[in-house]
Amino acid sequence: MNPLTAIEDVLVAQLGEFGPLLALGFVGLMLVVVAVAMMLNQPEDPLKKLQRSLNESSDRKPQKERLRQASRNEQLQKFANFLEPQNEEELSAMQLKLRQAGYQSKDAVRLFHFAQFALGLMGLAMGLFYVYVMNAEMTYDNQQLALRVLGPGGALYMLPKYWVTRRVEERKAKITSAFPDALDMMLVCVEAGQSLDQAIVRVGQELRASYPEMAEEFEVVAYEMKAGKDKDRVLRDMGSRCGVQDISAFVTVMIQSASFGTSIAEALRVYSAEMRDKRVMRAEEAANKLPTKMTLATMGLTVPPLLIILIGPSVDAITKLGQ
Repeated sequence: MNPLTAIEDVLVAQLGEFGPLLALGFVGLMLVVVAVAMMLNQPEDPLKKLQRSLNESSDRKPQKERLRQASRNEQLQKFANFLEPQNEEELSAMQLKLRQAGYQSKDAVRLFHFAQFALGLMGLAMGLFYVYVMNAEMTYDNQQLALRVLGPGGALYMLPKYWVTRRVEERKAKITSAFPDALDMMLVCVEAGQSLDQAIVRVGQELRASYPEMAEEFEVVAYEMKAGKDKDRVLRDMGSRCGVQDISAFVTVMIQSASFGTSIAEALRVYSAEMRDKRVMRAEEAANKLPTKMTLATMGLTVPPLLIILIGPSVDAITKLGQ
């Protein structure tokens, strides 16, 4: 007997008519996974390594740019064209969104797209396993089959995007909550005689325990200023990176104060008082929304038991009279 025919009969008996096709798809998926793993673990060609070292030695780029490129993950660098948007605007937008979510790594965009790709394949594998293994005896039409196979893949593919969006909103809320306290501490430091740069460094150190997100942003600002980046550019980058309207307005106030030569301490005093008032207004707004939000829950939990208590005896009495 032909061994291939025997294997085909076993697959048809165990998995149904699509058993051989399912087995071939599974084997192909495993081959793809093994090939990707081998490519990731493949040692670098010595000739390419030598060529890269020669190019780096003769490259006229600044040392800072070379260090930025050398610090990237070499394994992900091999798939840069596949894991990064080729459009510069899309790449910049994705980098900004990931930084707003708190992912400051240079490989954040590549890891994000790799997570989408891996989770999408995992969802497809789960859908195929559910249809052809767990429910092999059932028959589905094309719409049901597409829903059960492509549905998990699409859901898991969109999961990293949903996660990043939630992280952005949570981080914006935490930064908004921490910003008035940070301004008060910055005002104290400036009035004590420190410069704006020193105040940012000190506030970043003091906020590490209570507001780590705000402290991280101030630390990034401090490092960029120490690296020699223009102060206006650093502050504008912080406003874009945080994505909070209050910080963008604060950046504008600081830049205008430095441009016109006015007192930074006076600007901080006025703006910190305004931020405290806005925090009180946000708290009052949340408190005023609470009764409206509780109305539906209160009606849903109290009205049905009350109706049962009031109408229940009457319904029981009417039922007995009808009998």
